[in-house]
Amino acid sequence: MSVSPILRCSFTLACGALIGWFGCTPAKAPGGATRNPLAQKWLDRTKASYNTADLDDASDAAKSASQAAPNDVEIKIWAGRVALARLDYAETMRLLKGVETTDARGLRGRAEWYSGDIEKAADELEAMLQDPDVHDGWAKAIAGLARRGVGRKPFTLNGGLLAVSEMPRMPSSTSLLVPVEIDGDPGLALVATGTAEVTLDSAHRKEPTWVSLRFGGRIEVKDVPAMVQDLSGVSRQMNVPVKALLGVNLLRHLNVTFDYIGGQFIVRTFPPPIPPSATRVPLSYVKGGGMIMRAALSNDKSAPPAALLLDSSMAFPLALDQDGWKKAGTPLASLVPLPQDPKLKQGMVSLLRLGAYDIPEVPAIYGTPIAEVEKGVEVDLDGIVGSGLLAAFRVTLTDGGRAMWLEDVPSMRENAPPRPNDARPRGSDGPPAASGPPSGGAAPPPAVMSAAPPSLKPPAKSAPPSKKAPESPPIAQ
Repeated sequence: MSVSPILRCSFTLACGALIGWFGCTPAKAPGGATRNPLAQKWLDRTKASYNTADLDDASDAAKSASQAAPNDVEIKIWAGRVALARLDYAETMRLLKGVETTDARGLRGRAEWYSGDIEKAADELEAMLQDPDVHDGWAKAIAGLARRGVGRKPFTLNGGLLAVSEMPRMPSSTSLLVPVEIDGDPGLALVATGTAEVTLDSAHRKEPTWVSLRFGGRIEVKDVPAMVQDLSGVSRQMNVPVKALLGVNLLRHLNVTFDYIGGQFIVRTFPPPIPPSATRVPLSYVKGGGMIMRAALSNDKSAPPAALLLDSSMAFPLALDQDGWKKAGTPLASLVPLPQDPKLKQGMVSLLRLGAYDIPEVPAIYGTPIAEVEKGVEVDLDGIVGSGLLAAFRVTLTDGGRAMWLEDVPSMRENAPPRPNDARPRGSDGPPAASGPPSGGAAPPPAVMSAAPPSLKPPAKSAPPSKKAPESPPIAQ
Protein backbone atom coordinates (compact mmCIF):
# COMPACT_ATOMS: atom_id res chain seq x y z
CA MET A 1 0.00 0.00 0.00
CA SER A 2 1.37 3.42 -0.87
CA VAL A 3 1.98 6.03 1.80
CA SER A 4 -0.52 8.53 0.46
CA PRO A 5 -3.66 6.36 0.99
CA ILE A 6 -2.45 5.48 4.50
CA LEU A 7 -2.10 9.12 5.44
CA ARG A 8 -5.33 10.15 3.78
CA CYS A 9 -7.30 7.31 5.36
CA SER A 10 -6.06 7.98 8.88
CA PHE A 11 -6.53 11.72 8.57
CA THR A 12 -10.03 11.38 7.13
CA LEU A 13 -10.94 9.11 10.04
CA ALA A 14 -9.59 11.62 12.53
CA CYS A 15 -11.26 14.62 10.92
CA GLY A 16 -14.64 12.89 10.94
CA ALA A 17 -14.35 11.87 14.58
CA LEU A 18 -12.97 15.19 15.79
CA ILE A 19 -15.48 17.39 13.99
CA GLY A 20 -18.25 15.06 15.08
CA TRP A 21 -17.71 15.50 18.80
CA PHE A 22 -16.42 19.08 18.72
CA GLY A 23 -19.58 20.16 16.92
CA CYS A 24 -19.53 22.59 14.02
CA THR A 25 -21.42 25.45 15.63
CA PRO A 26 -19.05 28.27 16.63
CA ALA A 27 -19.38 29.93 20.01
CA LYS A 28 -21.81 32.84 20.13
CA ALA A 29 -21.02 35.91 22.19
CA PRO A 30 -24.07 36.79 24.31
CA GLY A 31 -25.28 40.34 24.05
CA GLY A 32 -25.61 42.58 27.05
CA ALA A 33 -24.49 45.78 28.69
CA THR A 34 -21.27 47.50 27.67
CA ARG A 35 -18.28 45.86 29.32
CA ASN A 36 -15.82 48.00 31.27
CA PRO A 37 -12.40 48.37 29.58
CA LEU A 38 -10.47 46.42 32.22
CA ALA A 39 -12.82 43.43 32.01
CA GLN A 40 -12.62 43.57 28.20
CA LYS A 41 -8.82 43.46 28.28
CA TRP A 42 -8.83 40.45 30.58
CA LEU A 43 -11.44 38.71 28.42
CA ASP A 44 -9.38 39.35 25.29
CA ARG A 45 -6.35 37.86 27.03
CA THR A 46 -8.42 34.83 28.09
CA LYS A 47 -9.48 34.20 24.50
CA ALA A 48 -5.98 34.73 23.11
CA SER A 49 -4.35 32.38 25.62
CA TYR A 50 -7.03 29.72 25.15
CA ASN A 51 -6.56 30.03 21.39
CA THR A 52 -2.90 29.02 21.78
CA ALA A 53 -3.65 26.31 24.38
CA ASP A 54 -1.92 28.30 27.15
CA LEU A 55 -4.43 27.18 29.77
CA ASP A 56 -2.48 28.45 32.77
CA ASP A 57 -2.58 32.01 31.51
CA ALA A 58 -6.14 31.64 30.22
CA SER A 59 -7.27 30.52 33.68
CA ASP A 60 -5.56 33.43 35.43
CA ALA A 61 -6.96 35.91 32.91
CA ALA A 62 -10.48 34.48 33.24
CA LYS A 63 -10.34 34.88 37.03
CA SER A 64 -9.24 38.51 36.65
CA ALA A 65 -11.99 39.15 34.10
CA SER A 66 -14.58 37.64 36.46
CA GLN A 67 -13.38 39.86 39.30
CA ALA A 68 -13.65 42.92 37.05
CA ALA A 69 -17.16 42.00 35.88
CA PRO A 70 -18.71 39.32 38.16
CA ASN A 71 -22.06 39.17 36.35
CA ASP A 72 -20.84 39.25 32.76
CA VAL A 73 -22.33 36.23 30.97
CA GLU A 74 -19.71 35.99 28.22
CA ILE A 75 -16.89 36.08 30.76
CA LYS A 76 -18.59 33.30 32.74
CA ILE A 77 -18.86 31.19 29.60
CA TRP A 78 -15.20 31.64 28.71
CA ALA A 79 -14.15 30.89 32.28
CA GLY A 80 -16.25 27.71 32.12
CA ARG A 81 -14.69 26.78 28.78
CA VAL A 82 -11.20 27.12 30.26
CA ALA A 83 -12.13 25.07 33.34
CA LEU A 84 -13.54 22.29 31.15
CA ALA A 85 -10.33 22.19 29.09
CA ARG A 86 -8.46 21.64 32.36
CA LEU A 87 -10.90 18.80 33.23
CA ASP A 88 -12.14 20.77 36.25
CA TYR A 89 -15.75 19.69 35.92
CA ALA A 90 -16.97 21.00 39.28
CA GLU A 91 -15.53 24.44 38.53
CA THR A 92 -17.16 24.45 35.10
CA MET A 93 -20.57 23.81 36.63
CA ARG A 94 -20.01 26.33 39.44
CA LEU A 95 -19.03 29.09 37.03
CA LEU A 96 -22.01 28.46 34.76
CA LYS A 97 -24.66 27.89 37.40
CA GLY A 98 -27.80 29.79 36.42
CA VAL A 99 -26.47 30.80 32.99
CA GLU A 100 -29.12 29.63 30.52
CA THR A 101 -27.49 30.20 27.15
CA THR A 102 -26.84 27.61 24.46
CA ASP A 103 -23.08 27.71 25.01
CA ALA A 104 -23.45 27.38 28.79
CA ARG A 105 -25.73 24.37 28.42
CA GLY A 106 -23.28 22.72 26.05
CA LEU A 107 -20.36 23.21 28.42
CA ARG A 108 -22.33 22.05 31.45
CA GLY A 109 -23.56 19.02 29.52
CA ARG A 110 -20.02 17.99 28.64
CA ALA A 111 -18.84 18.57 32.21
CA GLU A 112 -21.69 16.45 33.58
CA TRP A 113 -21.01 13.72 31.01
CA TYR A 114 -17.27 13.48 31.66
CA SER A 115 -17.81 13.59 35.42
CA GLY A 116 -20.24 10.65 35.20
CA ASP A 117 -23.59 12.33 35.93
CA ILE A 118 -25.23 11.04 32.78
CA GLU A 119 -28.82 12.02 33.59
CA LYS A 120 -27.94 15.69 34.12
CA ALA A 121 -25.75 15.53 31.01
CA ALA A 122 -28.78 14.40 28.98
CA ASP A 123 -30.86 17.29 30.38
CA GLU A 124 -28.27 19.91 29.44
CA LEU A 125 -27.42 18.52 26.01
CA GLU A 126 -31.08 18.12 25.04
CA ALA A 127 -31.73 21.71 26.09
CA MET A 128 -28.76 22.88 23.99
CA LEU A 129 -30.05 20.97 20.96
CA GLN A 130 -33.33 22.92 21.12
CA ASP A 131 -31.42 25.84 19.59
CA PRO A 132 -32.06 25.62 15.81
CA ASP A 133 -28.61 27.07 15.12
CA VAL A 134 -26.83 24.16 16.82
CA HIS A 135 -25.50 21.24 14.76
CA ASP A 136 -23.76 18.89 17.18
CA GLY A 137 -23.83 15.21 16.25
CA TRP A 138 -21.81 14.22 19.30
CA ALA A 139 -24.29 15.87 21.68
CA LYS A 140 -27.28 14.28 19.94
CA ALA A 141 -25.78 10.79 20.13
CA ILE A 142 -24.58 11.21 23.71
CA ALA A 143 -27.91 12.59 24.92
CA GLY A 144 -29.71 9.52 23.57
CA LEU A 145 -27.08 7.20 25.00
CA ALA A 146 -27.31 8.91 28.38
CA ARG A 147 -31.09 8.47 28.47
CA ARG A 148 -30.69 4.77 27.82
CA GLY A 149 -28.04 4.52 30.50
CA VAL A 150 -29.81 6.12 33.48
CA GLY A 151 -28.66 4.38 36.65
CA ARG A 152 -25.34 3.23 35.22
CA LYS A 153 -21.97 4.18 36.68
CA PRO A 154 -19.68 4.67 33.69
CA PHE A 155 -16.21 3.13 33.66
CA THR A 156 -16.60 0.89 36.71
CA LEU A 157 -13.40 -1.16 37.05
CA ASN A 158 -13.45 -4.70 38.45
CA GLY A 159 -10.87 -7.45 38.77
CA GLY A 160 -7.16 -7.31 39.56
CA LEU A 161 -4.98 -4.28 40.27
CA LEU A 162 -3.02 -4.54 37.03
CA ALA A 163 -3.64 -5.98 33.57
CA VAL A 164 -0.92 -6.25 30.94
CA SER A 165 -1.82 -6.97 27.31
CA GLU A 166 0.69 -7.79 24.60
CA MET A 167 0.35 -5.32 21.74
CA PRO A 168 0.69 -6.90 18.28
CA ARG A 169 3.15 -5.29 15.86
CA MET A 170 2.19 -4.74 12.24
CA PRO A 171 4.84 -4.59 9.49
CA SER A 172 5.94 -1.03 8.60
CA SER A 173 3.44 0.46 11.02
CA THR A 174 3.50 2.16 14.41
CA SER A 175 -0.22 1.69 15.02
CA LEU A 176 -1.10 1.03 18.66
CA LEU A 177 -3.24 -2.12 18.49
CA VAL A 178 -4.57 -3.73 21.68
CA PRO A 179 -6.31 -7.09 22.28
CA VAL A 180 -9.63 -6.53 24.05
CA GLU A 181 -12.84 -8.37 24.83
CA ILE A 182 -16.00 -6.43 23.99
CA ASP A 183 -18.95 -7.95 25.82
CA GLY A 184 -16.95 -11.19 25.93
CA ASP A 185 -16.10 -11.15 22.22
CA PRO A 186 -12.31 -10.99 21.63
CA GLY A 187 -10.85 -8.70 19.01
CA LEU A 188 -8.41 -5.89 18.31
CA ALA A 189 -8.87 -2.23 19.18
CA LEU A 190 -6.83 0.80 18.11
CA VAL A 191 -5.63 3.35 20.67
CA ALA A 192 -7.07 6.58 19.21
CA THR A 193 -6.21 9.66 21.26
CA GLY A 194 -7.86 11.84 18.64
CA THR A 195 -11.26 10.31 19.45
CA ALA A 196 -13.27 11.30 22.51
CA GLU A 197 -15.29 8.12 23.08
CA VAL A 198 -14.88 4.42 22.51
CA THR A 199 -16.08 3.83 18.95
CA LEU A 200 -17.34 0.46 17.68
CA ASP A 201 -17.46 -0.76 14.10
CA SER A 202 -20.92 -0.15 12.66
CA ALA A 203 -20.75 -3.56 11.00
CA HIS A 204 -21.41 -5.07 14.45
CA ARG A 205 -23.37 -2.33 16.28
CA LYS A 206 -25.96 -0.10 14.65
CA GLU A 207 -26.34 2.64 17.27
CA PRO A 208 -24.50 4.05 20.29
CA THR A 209 -24.59 1.59 23.16
CA TRP A 210 -23.12 0.58 26.52
CA VAL A 211 -20.54 -2.20 26.56
CA SER A 212 -18.18 -4.04 28.86
CA LEU A 213 -14.45 -4.22 28.04
CA ARG A 214 -11.91 -6.67 29.44
CA PHE A 215 -8.14 -6.18 29.24
CA GLY A 216 -5.49 -8.84 29.75
CA GLY A 217 -8.11 -11.22 31.13
CA ARG A 218 -7.78 -9.46 34.49
CA ILE A 219 -9.55 -6.08 34.52
CA GLU A 220 -13.09 -5.52 33.33
CA VAL A 221 -14.45 -2.05 32.63
CA LYS A 222 -18.23 -2.03 32.92
CA ASP A 223 -20.73 0.49 31.56
CA VAL A 224 -18.48 1.94 28.88
CA PRO A 225 -20.32 4.34 26.56
CA ALA A 226 -19.59 3.61 22.92
CA MET A 227 -20.32 5.42 19.66
CA VAL A 228 -20.50 3.68 16.27
CA GLN A 229 -18.64 4.38 13.03
CA ASP A 230 -17.66 2.52 9.89
CA LEU A 231 -14.17 1.21 10.71
CA SER A 232 -13.70 -0.79 7.52
CA GLY A 233 -11.18 1.76 6.25
CA VAL A 234 -9.14 1.38 9.43
CA SER A 235 -9.22 -2.40 9.10
CA ARG A 236 -8.01 -2.21 5.50
CA GLN A 237 -5.25 0.16 6.53
CA MET A 238 -4.14 -2.15 9.36
CA ASN A 239 -4.74 -5.29 7.29
CA VAL A 240 -6.46 -6.78 10.35
CA PRO A 241 -10.08 -6.48 11.57
CA VAL A 242 -10.31 -3.54 14.00
CA LYS A 243 -13.45 -3.73 16.10
CA ALA A 244 -13.07 -0.55 18.16
CA LEU A 245 -11.25 2.71 18.74
CA LEU A 246 -10.21 3.40 22.32
CA GLY A 247 -10.86 7.11 22.88
CA VAL A 248 -9.50 9.43 25.56
CA ASN A 249 -12.63 9.33 27.75
CA LEU A 250 -11.83 5.65 28.38
CA LEU A 251 -8.04 5.99 28.49
CA ARG A 252 -8.26 8.66 31.22
CA HIS A 253 -10.06 6.17 33.46
CA LEU A 254 -7.62 3.32 32.92
CA ASN A 255 -4.43 4.88 34.36
CA VAL A 256 -2.99 3.50 31.17
CA THR A 257 0.53 2.95 29.86
CA PHE A 258 1.14 2.09 26.21
CA ASP A 259 4.56 1.03 25.03
CA TYR A 260 4.88 0.27 21.34
CA ILE A 261 8.47 -0.98 21.38
CA GLY A 262 8.00 -3.03 24.55
CA GLY A 263 4.70 -4.31 23.17
CA GLN A 264 2.76 -3.57 26.37
CA PHE A 265 -0.63 -2.01 27.08
CA ILE A 266 -1.05 -1.67 30.85
CA VAL A 267 -4.34 -0.95 32.65
CA ARG A 268 -4.40 -0.10 36.35
CA THR A 269 -7.11 0.33 38.96
CA PHE A 270 -4.82 2.70 40.89
CA PRO A 271 -2.94 5.91 39.97
CA PRO A 272 0.28 5.09 38.11
CA PRO A 273 3.57 5.53 39.98
CA ILE A 274 6.02 8.17 38.83
CA PRO A 275 8.50 6.54 36.42
CA PRO A 276 12.13 6.68 37.57
CA SER A 277 13.32 8.36 34.37
CA ALA A 278 10.76 10.37 32.45
CA THR A 279 9.48 13.84 31.63
CA ARG A 280 5.99 15.10 32.51
CA VAL A 281 4.03 16.78 29.72
CA PRO A 282 0.84 18.64 30.77
CA LEU A 283 -2.26 18.08 28.64
CA SER A 284 -5.45 20.02 28.08
CA TYR A 285 -8.66 19.02 26.31
CA VAL A 286 -10.72 21.08 23.88
CA LYS A 287 -14.34 20.83 25.04
CA GLY A 288 -13.18 18.11 27.41
CA GLY A 289 -12.29 15.70 24.59
CA GLY A 290 -9.49 16.86 22.28
CA MET A 291 -6.06 16.01 23.75
CA ILE A 292 -3.69 18.95 23.22
CA MET A 293 -0.18 19.74 24.38
CA ARG A 294 2.18 22.68 23.92
CA ALA A 295 5.65 22.14 22.55
CA ALA A 296 8.57 24.08 21.10
CA LEU A 297 9.40 23.47 17.46
CA SER A 298 12.83 25.07 17.44
CA ASN A 299 15.72 26.27 19.57
CA ASP A 300 14.74 29.87 18.85
CA LYS A 301 13.74 31.46 22.16
CA SER A 302 11.68 34.08 20.36
CA ALA A 303 9.52 31.49 18.59
CA PRO A 304 6.18 30.97 20.35
CA PRO A 305 5.21 27.48 21.54
CA ALA A 306 3.07 25.37 19.24
CA ALA A 307 -0.34 23.87 20.04
CA LEU A 308 -0.37 20.23 18.93
CA LEU A 309 -3.28 17.80 18.91
CA LEU A 310 -2.38 14.21 19.80
CA ASP A 311 -3.96 11.62 17.53
CA SER A 312 -2.44 8.16 17.77
CA SER A 313 -4.68 6.84 14.98
CA MET A 314 -2.53 8.70 12.44
CA ALA A 315 0.60 6.98 11.18
CA PHE A 316 3.00 9.87 10.62
CA PRO A 317 5.14 11.35 13.42
CA LEU A 318 4.12 14.98 12.92
CA ALA A 319 1.97 17.09 10.60
CA LEU A 320 2.25 20.88 10.66
CA ASP A 321 0.27 23.65 9.03
CA GLN A 322 1.83 26.81 7.62
CA ASP A 323 2.13 28.50 11.04
CA GLY A 324 3.65 25.34 12.51
CA TRP A 325 6.41 25.24 9.90
CA LYS A 326 7.01 28.94 10.49
CA LYS A 327 7.47 28.30 14.21
CA ALA A 328 9.86 25.49 13.29
CA GLY A 329 11.90 27.99 11.28
CA THR A 330 11.50 26.00 8.06
CA PRO A 331 10.45 27.78 4.85
CA LEU A 332 7.68 25.99 2.99
CA ALA A 333 9.72 26.37 -0.20
CA SER A 334 12.32 23.99 1.24
CA LEU A 335 9.84 21.12 1.67
CA VAL A 336 9.99 18.22 -0.78
CA PRO A 337 6.84 16.74 -2.40
CA LEU A 338 5.96 13.17 -1.51
CA PRO A 339 6.50 11.03 -4.60
CA GLN A 340 3.17 9.23 -4.03
CA ASP A 341 1.19 12.46 -3.66
CA PRO A 342 2.60 15.84 -4.77
CA LYS A 343 -0.12 17.60 -2.75
CA LEU A 344 1.70 16.50 0.40
CA LYS A 345 5.20 17.71 1.21
CA GLN A 346 7.77 16.45 3.66
CA GLY A 347 10.56 18.02 5.66
CA MET A 348 12.45 17.89 8.91
CA VAL A 349 11.76 19.71 12.16
CA SER A 350 15.28 20.26 13.46
CA LEU A 351 14.16 20.11 17.10
CA LEU A 352 10.95 19.24 18.93
CA ARG A 353 10.84 19.92 22.66
CA LEU A 354 8.46 17.78 24.74
CA GLY A 355 8.67 18.50 28.45
CA ALA A 356 12.34 18.13 29.38
CA TYR A 357 13.29 16.27 26.19
CA ASP A 358 14.83 17.85 23.11
CA ILE A 359 14.18 15.55 20.16
CA PRO A 360 16.30 16.35 17.10
CA GLU A 361 15.38 15.77 13.47
CA VAL A 362 11.71 14.82 13.56
CA PRO A 363 10.16 13.95 10.16
CA ALA A 364 7.00 15.94 9.41
CA ILE A 365 4.59 16.59 6.56
CA TYR A 366 2.66 19.56 5.20
CA GLY A 367 -0.59 19.62 3.26
CA THR A 368 -2.97 17.66 5.46
CA PRO A 369 -6.29 19.45 6.11
CA ILE A 370 -5.59 20.61 9.67
CA ALA A 371 -7.99 23.51 9.11
CA GLU A 372 -10.83 20.97 8.93
CA VAL A 373 -10.02 19.82 12.46
CA GLU A 374 -10.08 23.44 13.66
CA LYS A 375 -13.70 23.91 12.56
CA GLY A 376 -15.83 24.58 15.61
CA VAL A 377 -12.71 24.66 17.83
CA GLU A 378 -11.43 27.81 19.49
CA VAL A 379 -7.82 26.59 19.50
CA ASP A 380 -5.45 27.54 16.69
CA LEU A 381 -3.70 24.23 16.12
CA ASP A 382 -0.19 24.27 14.67
CA GLY A 383 -0.12 20.57 13.97
CA ILE A 384 -0.94 17.02 14.93
CA VAL A 385 1.25 14.38 16.58
CA GLY A 386 0.73 10.84 15.31
CA SER A 387 1.74 7.36 16.38
CA GLY A 388 5.05 7.64 14.52
CA LEU A 389 6.23 9.92 17.33
CA LEU A 390 4.30 8.48 20.28
CA ALA A 391 5.60 5.00 19.46
CA ALA A 392 9.13 6.18 20.27
CA PHE A 393 8.25 6.54 23.96
CA ARG A 394 6.66 4.63 26.78
CA VAL A 395 3.59 6.80 27.48
CA THR A 396 1.67 6.87 30.77
CA LEU A 397 -1.41 9.01 31.40
CA THR A 398 -1.49 10.41 34.91
CA ASP A 399 -3.61 12.72 37.08
CA GLY A 400 -6.82 11.62 35.38
CA GLY A 401 -5.33 12.38 31.96
CA ARG A 402 -4.20 15.90 32.83
CA ALA A 403 -0.61 14.97 32.02
CA MET A 404 1.46 12.19 30.50
CA TRP A 405 4.83 10.74 31.41
CA LEU A 406 7.18 10.13 28.50
CA GLU A 407 9.95 7.61 29.21
CA ASP A 408 12.97 7.54 26.95
CA VAL A 409 15.72 5.30 28.31
CA PRO A 410 16.96 3.34 25.28
CA SER A 411 20.05 2.00 27.06
CA MET A 412 17.79 0.21 29.54
CA ARG A 413 15.96 -1.81 26.88
CA GLU A 414 17.32 -5.08 25.59
CA ASN A 415 17.71 -5.30 21.84
CA ALA A 416 16.97 -1.59 21.43
CA PRO A 417 17.95 -0.40 17.96
CA PRO A 418 20.98 1.87 17.66
CA ARG A 419 20.32 5.55 17.90
CA PRO A 420 22.33 8.33 16.27
CA ASN A 421 20.74 11.23 18.15
CA ASP A 422 19.59 11.09 21.77
CA ALA A 423 16.57 12.83 23.18
CA ARG A 424 18.33 14.60 26.03
CA PRO A 425 16.94 16.36 29.07
CA ARG A 426 17.53 20.09 28.73
CA GLY A 427 20.69 21.33 30.37
CA SER A 428 22.36 17.91 30.21
CA ASP A 429 25.75 17.46 28.57
CA GLY A 430 25.74 13.71 28.96
CA PRO A 431 23.58 10.80 27.91
CA PRO A 432 19.91 10.65 28.92
CA ALA A 433 19.58 10.26 32.66
CA ALA A 434 18.41 6.91 33.98
CA SER A 435 18.07 5.88 37.59
CA GLY A 436 17.09 2.36 36.56
CA PRO A 437 14.85 0.57 34.11
CA PRO A 438 11.16 1.46 34.44
CA SER A 439 8.70 -1.37 34.82
CA GLY A 440 8.42 -3.14 31.52
CA GLY A 441 11.30 -1.27 29.95
CA ALA A 442 11.53 2.13 28.31
CA ALA A 443 11.05 3.28 24.78
CA PRO A 444 13.79 3.92 22.30
CA PRO A 445 14.46 7.26 20.73
CA PRO A 446 12.77 8.85 17.74
CA ALA A 447 15.14 6.88 15.50
CA VAL A 448 12.43 4.22 15.79
CA MET A 449 10.37 6.36 13.46
CA SER A 450 11.85 4.25 10.71
CA ALA A 451 8.84 2.03 11.45
CA ALA A 452 6.65 4.82 10.08
CA PRO A 453 6.11 5.15 6.32
CA PRO A 454 9.62 5.46 4.89
CA SER A 455 8.77 8.38 2.61
CA LEU A 456 8.30 10.53 5.70
CA LYS A 457 12.06 10.58 6.07
CA PRO A 458 13.57 13.77 4.69
CA PRO A 459 16.13 13.48 1.94
CA ALA A 460 18.97 14.72 4.11
CA LYS A 461 19.72 15.23 7.78
CA SER A 462 20.62 18.57 9.25
CA ALA A 463 23.35 18.94 11.83
CA PRO A 464 22.21 17.91 15.32
CA PRO A 465 21.46 20.81 17.66
CA SER A 466 23.58 21.75 20.62
CA LYS A 467 23.27 19.35 23.52
CA LYS A 468 22.49 22.20 25.85
CA ALA A 469 19.06 23.57 25.08
CA PRO A 470 17.37 26.78 26.25
CA GLU A 471 14.87 26.97 29.05
CA SER A 472 11.44 25.54 28.43
CA PRO A 473 8.60 27.80 27.27
CA PRO A 474 5.42 27.86 29.37
CA ILE A 475 3.27 24.78 28.88
CA ALA A 476 -0.47 24.52 29.34
CA GLN A 477 -1.69 22.71 32.45
